[in-house]
Amino acid sequence: ELGWISEVHVNQPAVVRHAERIKKWRTVKGNWQAAWLLKAVTCIDLTTLSGDDTPSNVHRLCFKAKHPIREDLLKALDMHDKGITVGAVCVYPARVTDAVNALKAAGCNIPVASVAAGFPSGQTPLETKLAEIKLAVEYGAREIDIVISRSLVLTGQWEGLYKEIRQCREACGEAHMKTILATGELGSLANVYKASMIAMMAGSDFIKTSTGKEVENATFPVGVVMMRAIREFYWKTGNKVGFKPAGGIRTAKEAITWLMLVKEELGAEWLTPELFRLGASSLLDDIEKQIFYHVTGSYALQHDLAMA
Repeated sequence: ELGWISEVHVNQPAVVRHAERIKKWRTVKGNWQAAWLLKAVTCIDLTTLSGDDTPSNVHRLCFKAKHPIREDLLKALDMHDKGITVGAVCVYPARVTDAVNALKAAGCNIPVASVAAGFPSGQTPLETKLAEIKLAVEYGAREIDIVISRSLVLTGQWEGLYKEIRQCREACGEAHMKTILATGELGSLANVYKASMIAMMAGSDFIKTSTGKEVENATFPVGVVMMRAIREFYWKTGNKVGFKPAGGIRTAKEAITWLMLVKEELGAEWLTPELFRLGASSLLDDIEKQIFYHVTGSYALQHDLAMA
């Protein structure tokens, strides 16, 4: 529906002002804070995307995914029997088999997500992108995080972008597809909105802000624009599409602010792992430290918490 794209106008100063207000929101305290943080844990895509990833550090990540918060801390909050795990484990295609085997050995059903389609630059031929997606699914990935070709957005080739994402959707088969827009490289908030709409029209289950490798990653102005696009798409089609901010989210306070923003823009029904994820590698460490402080009244030492 190219008509939806031609009508797009984003009031950038208003969006920026709104984002500045979001930064000043007061966070919740006490038991409320602990509850929001545990909710954030269940929505984390626990990620390792490093060139030196090995089977051993993927296994360690998977163990942390199943046991994200120390058992005694959960018992103190009476949450030890609620099955709290992260939303997914996210790795490169070459490490999918390691993650699948580790999670199966741990006896849990946490999905494995794999980045694909020329991650992070998207500068590979479409045939290669599709082959990479199919391999990741074959290895056992239940979620695929694809990355779009930014050049198609910057040159206004919206039909080309739609066709590329549509082919990626077909290559994913039964796997859920998250479409990474790499918003820091799209040039304007209007382009972010348009790319969001095209990605949803093409069948994306989620739209995601960033690869985490760009200079600018998840920001509140971008988040507001993408969530408004999700809301409009829902009003027009009745289809709920998920949202995933990723890159640069490192503190518990930031995580809570993102949760509050999703609740404000999209409603409480989006605050589930099926419709909201946080892409992060170091965020869980700070959340566990905050819960440790809430339970014990003292700050955690380096040896108090298991590493991810």
